[in-house]
Amino acid sequence: MQIGQVGSSQAPSIASFRIVYMDVVIENRAPRERVGILRKTKAYVALTKPRVIELLLVTTAPVMILAAGGIPNLWLVLGTLVGGIMSASSANAFNCYIDRDIDRVMDRTKKRPLVTGELSDREALVFAWISGVASVLWLGLLINWLAAMLSLAAILFYVLVYTLVLKRRTPQNIVWGGVAGCMPVLIGWAAVTGELTWAPVILFGIVFLWTPPHYWPLSMKYRADYQSVNVPMLAVVRGRTVVGLQVVLYAWATVACSLLLVPVAGMGILYTSVALAGGAWFIVESHRLYSTAVRHGDVRPMRVFHSSITYLTLVFLAVGIDPLLPF
Repeated sequence: MQIGQVGSSQAPSIASFRIVYMDVVIENRAPRERVGILRKTKAYVALTKPRVIELLLVTTAPVMILAAGGIPNLWLVLGTLVGGIMSASSANAFNCYIDRDIDRVMDRTKKRPLVTGELSDREALVFAWISGVASVLWLGLLINWLAAMLSLAAILFYVLVYTLVLKRRTPQNIVWGGVAGCMPVLIGWAAVTGELTWAPVILFGIVFLWTPPHYWPLSMKYRADYQSVNVPMLAVVRGRTVVGLQVVLYAWATVACSLLLVPVAGMGILYTSVALAGGAWFIVESHRLYSTAVRHGDVRPMRVFHSSITYLTLVFLAVGIDPLLPF
């Protein structure tokens, strides 16, 4: 056994000593700060990524109205949303647990509860498993088993395919990883009808195609963060012009897919108007990002990021309101 001093050659102190035994370093550390109930609760909420869950809810409830052709049973809506929240919470908690190593390095994620120490790794993992199992049982027993299996598929895809396989290996990570974020659309439809038709498939396609032009601008802003942890987001491995062009192409594809819903689901004038006007705005913002990148100007990717959220919210609000109108 060896007792050695850490740091400089100044006078030793209790805090500066370490014990080396069998090549294992045992450092003198201050006791872990006690976290109160309120902070612990807030930490669990942060673990679920509530802003992501908000978007999932925005795409679930309106789809249920469209599937029912009117206002569905409110208990059914509430039960589906609760199950969806538990499912998304599980997937996001697993993601935070698996990515805790890079979250400690990136400035964007340094306040997550596993980085700050407000939650332990074990607490996060237990929460992820419990909420995941509970979401499947909740949806299966209270809604239907098709919705439950779709929920399970969303968790498994986000954790196993996106987080463990795609995220750190390919710049197409967010494209295919976005499949998990599309599942609430299918879950909402299945909860009402017990089956899937072409209408929810198109709605799935809208969210799928929307995800890259929504997330790539964010990765442009935090390019240095992703580069520091070797995550090959498109903005890391390609220049701003290429990213801007891809955002434009996916924005056009998203709007085109949204218009397919008009003949397939018999959408009315409200949805058609919102899809056209909102889509035109989304495309214009995407083109502005690309044009600025080409001119090597001051690129403001967060403008597209925020406009994409507004666009998707408006489109799905129209999905839910349109069936309630008499024309």
